[in-house]
Amino acid sequence: MIMVTGANGQLASLTLRALAAAEVPATGSSREPGDGQRRLDFDDPGSLDLRGTSTLVLVSAGYAEDDRVVARHRAVLDAAVRDRVGHVVYTSLTTAGDHLGFALAHRSTEQMLRASGLSWTVLRNGLYAELFGALLTWTGDAVESAFGDGLLAAVARPDLAAAAALVASDPAAHDGRTYDLVGEPIAAADVADRLGVAHRTVALGEYRARLLADETLLPFQPPMLLSIASAVRHGFLGGTTTDLAGLLGRPPADPLTVAADTAASMRP
Repeated sequence: MIMVTGANGQLASLTLRALAAAEVPATGSSREPGDGQRRLDFDDPGSLDLRGTSTLVLVSAGYAEDDRVVARHRAVLDAAVRDRVGHVVYTSLTTAGDHLGFALAHRSTEQMLRASGLSWTVLRNGLYAELFGALLTWTGDAVESAFGDGLLAAVARPDLAAAAALVASDPAAHDGRTYDLVGEPIAAADVADRLGVAHRTVALGEYRARLLADETLLPFQPPMLLSIASAVRHGFLGGTTTDLAGLLGRPPADPLTVAADTAASMRP
């Protein structure tokens, strides 16, 4: 049986949908499981029952500080060893993302996975095109960002889900492999052009102040978001690979269209 963690999240739910479309039996797990899903709470090691799981798609539980994320992943990998899971597919972070404020937990998890004795595949996912579009701020008839002229090799979330489903469906073919799954480089100005509006660049200091003033953000989120803006702005996230197209057997979705559609949906 294939099990996909974080079934209520967007990447995991899309992965389950892709497996279902391919008629590959799979189940989801979550802290608050839905019908037919298994309860797995990474903060409750006693809930981590992975018996009968042939392939575990471990979707990163990255919505927390590093120490908590690493502890969560360590607990689930310990359970995978104990329950003799056949293969673990881990959704990590693109290699170019080493400069980002949330890279440490991903790289730590990769180290734990390689040392576990489990069979594994690491999917180093690029940043979502949906996220890039969502991080553009509307000001009147223009959009603002701290990205400057920098490029992001953005990728559509459904393509990453499709890649995860393909690997989980035939894990032996991908044993011990690390894939860098990124898309074509796009800039904030490209998104603005697609929308027919202007793009204005704000300084990183101003962007930090806006993030810190946003009471909807958790304490660890402003530095994470600022690190994305700085890395894009200074040219660290624009590199491409052919890994995603190779896995999918087709060109990935156009990230510019996805980012522009997301930005347009957020227009006041």
